[in-house]
Amino acid sequence: MTIMTASFANPKNDAASIERRVQALLAEMTLAEKIGQMNQVNASDEDMPHHLREAIEAGRVGSVLNQVDVDTVNELQRIAVQESRLGIPLLVGRDVIHGFKTVMPIPLGQAATWNPDIVREGARVAAREAATAGINWTFAPMIDISRDPRWGRIAESLGEDPYLASQLAVAMVEGFQGDDLTDAGTIAATAKHFAGYGASESGRDYATVNIPENELRNVHLPPFKAAVDTGVVSLMAAFSDLDGVPATGNEFLLRDVLRDEWDFTGFVVSDWDSVRQLAIHGLTEDDRESVYQAVTAGVDMEMAGQSYVQHLESLIDEGRIDVATIDAMVANILRAKFRLGLFEKPYTDPRALPPIANEHALDTARQAALQSAVLLKNDHGVLPLSANKLKSVAVIGPLADAPYEQLGTWIFDGDRELSITPMHAIHSLVGHEVDVRYLRAMDNSRSRASEAFDEAEEIARDSDVVLLFLGEESILSGEAHSRADINLPGDQAELVRRVKAAGKPVIAIIQAGRPLTLTNIIDDVDAILFAWHPGTMGGPAIAELLFGVESPSGKLPVTFPRMVGQIPIYYSQKNTGKPPSPETVVLIDDIDAHAPQLSTGMTAYHLDAGFTPLFPFGYGLSYTEFDYQDIRTSAEEVGLGDTLTVSAELTNVGDFDAEEVVQLYVRDLVANVTRPVKELKGFRRLRLESGQTVTVNFELHTSDLAFFGRDMKLINEPGKFHAWIGGSSETQLRTEFRIIDGD
Repeated sequence: MTIMTASFANPKNDAASIERRVQALLAEMTLAEKIGQMNQVNASDEDMPHHLREAIEAGRVGSVLNQVDVDTVNELQRIAVQESRLGIPLLVGRDVIHGFKTVMPIPLGQAATWNPDIVREGARVAAREAATAGINWTFAPMIDISRDPRWGRIAESLGEDPYLASQLAVAMVEGFQGDDLTDAGTIAATAKHFAGYGASESGRDYATVNIPENELRNVHLPPFKAAVDTGVVSLMAAFSDLDGVPATGNEFLLRDVLRDEWDFTGFVVSDWDSVRQLAIHGLTEDDRESVYQAVTAGVDMEMAGQSYVQHLESLIDEGRIDVATIDAMVANILRAKFRLGLFEKPYTDPRALPPIANEHALDTARQAALQSAVLLKNDHGVLPLSANKLKSVAVIGPLADAPYEQLGTWIFDGDRELSITPMHAIHSLVGHEVDVRYLRAMDNSRSRASEAFDEAEEIARDSDVVLLFLGEESILSGEAHSRADINLPGDQAELVRRVKAAGKPVIAIIQAGRPLTLTNIIDDVDAILFAWHPGTMGGPAIAELLFGVESPSGKLPVTFPRMVGQIPIYYSQKNTGKPPSPETVVLIDDIDAHAPQLSTGMTAYHLDAGFTPLFPFGYGLSYTEFDYQDIRTSAEEVGLGDTLTVSAELTNVGDFDAEEVVQLYVRDLVANVTRPVKELKGFRRLRLESGQTVTVNFELHTSDLAFFGRDMKLINEPGKFHAWIGGSSETQLRTEFRIIDGD
């Protein structure tokens, strides 16, 4: 059969040319074919069902998802471009979240690198590997601001801070989409979930979200705006409602903000079957009304549901939805297909792409794992270990040799056979010089069986040092895997106590998909290396960090609470009218019996937890020490519309060459609306040799300090500001400056 795309195929890919081609193709389409482009079908079956072949041939399918056999994908594309009337190629979607076969650390771990370059390259590796299977569209990055570690999907997020998340969102989009979407090995990215999904009540997945519009604009929307400005192809609507209106039917989000304010020209896809779920939310009476609400709001494509196909045409016939609305939505989808060059190159030849798990891919995964691990505790410099000073090492715990678990959540295609575990990497690194004694001790991280704890204690007593591998299995985080108790699961805390009783140094290496409450074990371990779920090359990275081949350099992208009752706790809180301080806080055990009611300071804190977290945002130790001095600004005053330089001197005063993530924070002291006590406004990863001093400069334009005020408009105000430079959000090295009105 003759390919029908000839009249629409054009090597030019500029915006004007694409728009002409979109409009020409739209003019040829029937209403049924237009609705077909708005329909995405799950195609995960090994054998292609006859009804899918028929639907594609009839032009009733615009996209498929979850098919990763390249021959099957090519056949689906062949049917679309050669057997359908207009020959429109398919978008082929897949959740490629933090790798394909080669798996990077979970996104929250990647955020701990504070390194856009490694995050960008990780997405680039994932895109190339996914493209070998015919995938041309991923449902990533997930850029929901996440301030509740109970939420399972915090593992997929880039943390709690809008600035850090925005910088890394841009890097991920650039990694997936490359410089030219028509290049081999590039795939379309999706910014999700629009918007506010990370603020689900009590961290329960899919739960209600209540965010005031000012907070929505100042905190939750900036990463999405950054992704849109970078040219992200698509956005995905959130499952949750937002102030009573589910995102899938939220016209304010999808039209007022996304289209009218941001001029987004890509397309919006629903989350899995979320159009039909509008009725379950209670927004609509039935599926037909759900379609009306979703289309009116601006959802261009329905994922894994048939509601559009079943009800959209009759809504148009009745005049409730205008054909012009459908044309605009279909144009958004076609525009993406032209941008991807699918009309010219619908088929995939894996031989034209780099091989899976090549040297570069594995090295990228290793570097990402190295830079993501955060050293939380290191009493008396117990780390790094020196292999030539040890005779024996005890390697104990359910996650020391768990190739699947180290990959983390959302790794449908991750190859556990590629995983190098910490136990194997330690063996490889120390060779025959050190006796490595391994005991799993628990079947899995949730186990309540302690029969092996006696043996664990015995092995610990007979070894020079204990490496205790703890944390969560991968299944305990991710979508629909929220936890109310975020202590170490199972009997791991008891294992820690038993091993500590052996009297040897205990180093906890924790692999997890979220921040954990570690108060119940922190005094029983000498060091903690928090490795997240580190991916394929997590083992070599952990081994190199433990034995000092590299120094830890990761920094927390999210605050660690002391206990669940502190949640939400995040660094950029508001000051309130009664801010706590060390002088005002009285903890519950310090209150006298029959004390008067006003004895505890009258400030904002918890009697049983205080007001500080266990570990703050931006925190992370190194094997060296970094000294910050002489913070200053290039001028005491800066006019609106101008740029100021904030500088400090950084010295590596320790014995190790190492990398430091230098962080710039700012506070707007008086504003149209109350502002956070600190906001991240810049960061830089630097490598310093022992004894080296460098001057760190941050350029700060006054527009970087803009915020949404009472009228929900972005404003810049004159006034006084504080600025800090340091190694975490708790830095005390401060200066100040003033913005003046140039008029």
